[in-house]
Amino acid sequence: MTDYKPYRSKWHRKRQIVSLKREFDDLVRGVCGGFLFGIPVLYTMEVWWIGSSAAPSRLLGVLLTTLLGTYLLSSTAGFRKSKAMTRREAFGDAVEAIALGLICAALMLTVMRQITLDTQLSEAVGKTIFESVPFSLGVALANQFLRSPDDDSSDSENPPQAPQKSEKFFPENNLNETISDTSATLLGSVVVAFSISPTDEVTVLVSAIHGPWLMAIVLISLVLSYSIVFQANFTRQGQRRLQEGLFQGPLSETVFSYLLSLLVAGAMLIFFQKLDLTAPLEIAFRQVLILGLPATIGGAAGRLVL
Repeated sequence: MTDYKPYRSKWHRKRQIVSLKREFDDLVRGVCGGFLFGIPVLYTMEVWWIGSSAAPSRLLGVLLTTLLGTYLLSSTAGFRKSKAMTRREAFGDAVEAIALGLICAALMLTVMRQITLDTQLSEAVGKTIFESVPFSLGVALANQFLRSPDDDSSDSENPPQAPQKSEKFFPENNLNETISDTSATLLGSVVVAFSISPTDEVTVLVSAIHGPWLMAIVLISLVLSYSIVFQANFTRQGQRRLQEGLFQGPLSETVFSYLLSLLVAGAMLIFFQKLDLTAPLEIAFRQVLILGLPATIGGAAGRLVL
């Protein structure tokens, strides 16, 4: 008698790998959605102050309100490619959205040195909860505004075939794609950086962020830019992976777009006279890198939309 156990075991492992990859992609999509919607509030001192002094009852109310909002959003869209079919699934996705929002907010507040080992627990919890609200809503909104054209067939066992290079969205002159992406990156970076650069948050953060924390911001900027455009399975991801412009490879495009975003960040700081050209070069460099994070996220969003 033929023993089918090895075949069943191999098939089971393959399904597990596919399931884990799908779960990873869903989590990446959720995190990217959270940053796309939460980054402007992250650079708002008033939210830090309100959170640091909020009473426990108010924090509980914020969490419950956020849970209601994420539940309603998860019922219609959510961050997973497969839509929640029951109220229980929608509630589970809502709880996961809040968990992702709390993790993202706590991570960024730590990197930005608004939460340190010297911060009181109540203050750290309050800041994290208030900052997590837009992140959590962004997670739950990920599919609503950034749905991939292939999402309708996402439940199929066989994923949709990747676009071929012969299709019409690859022009004869690939320089056009490079120019288009450059313009989209610049426009998206300007839109986001323009709303943050006139404020005092960047100046305040410069005195707190240095050394390894500054390098962490650079790394997070690059990882988020890559994930938003090439990993989170938002719009046109398959097309972008096949482009052959001057800087169209996933890694080269990510680095090139990051440098463009830093250029925009510096220009915005100069435009609003927040960059003291007589100050030490290190200070100006840190200002540009700190503003470069939201500018990079804006540039990635611009490449998705345009």
